Amino acid sequence: MAEPRIGRPVDEAKREAILDAAVRSFFDSGFAATSIEQVALDAGVSKVTIYNHFKDKRGLFTASVERQCDQMRGAFSLEGIAPGSLRERLTAIGETMVAFLSRPEMIQFERRIAAETEHEPVVGETFLAAGPHRMKAGFAMLLRAMQDAGEVEIDDHMLAAEQFASMCKGMGDLDRRFGLPGDPERDRQRIESAVEVFCAAYAARKDGNKSDRISDAPRTMG
Repeated sequence: MAEPRIGRPVDEAKREAILDAAVRSFFDSGFAATSIEQVALDAGVSKVTIYNHFKDKRGLFTASVERQCDQMRGAFSLEGIAPGSLRERLTAIGETMVAFLSRPEMIQFERRIAAETEHEPVVGETFLAAGPHRMKAGFAMLLRAMQDAGEVEIDDHMLAAEQFASMCKGMGDLDRRFGLPGDPERDRQRIESAVEVFCAAYAARKDGNKSDRISDAPRTMG
């Protein structure tokens, strides 16, 4: 009997089962070691069903990375942020970002992808497009919404999104990737400092004067 057409509830359930199995395999074993056959077996579907939904292994990988990043996308929407001051909301975003990237499975996954990219550059390109670049675009959209609300004044929203993420991660992201233990207290300090620097550079002033955003501390000569 023919399988139901894509779009029916049972078909959506199959898609979710496929993604569940694919995420586990890609994150545990990496791209190269993941096979369509094993994902189909783990998901309880046929290979044809996977190809119908995702076309090929690269399409399945893209969907799997996007699904993981969707866990964090709520932090990049006005609806997903708890009410509060600009600093409070930026702090919540920084905390969500660092917690997401600090997960052991994410660290392991990034190591595998980096290693596989040496042999298959398309793997790295796909990961960047489906993961980090997609999340950066989401954060940039949020910053535009904040600017429309009169909270920030930013000329390059994509660059500002990069700057904030980089400040929140600091060297902690690199340390964890190379095996050093996490330091939650240092992570907290990085996030707090990132928020202060970001607000000093981009928070809108009531008088509209952008030149007075940097610290008012007196400058010394020499």
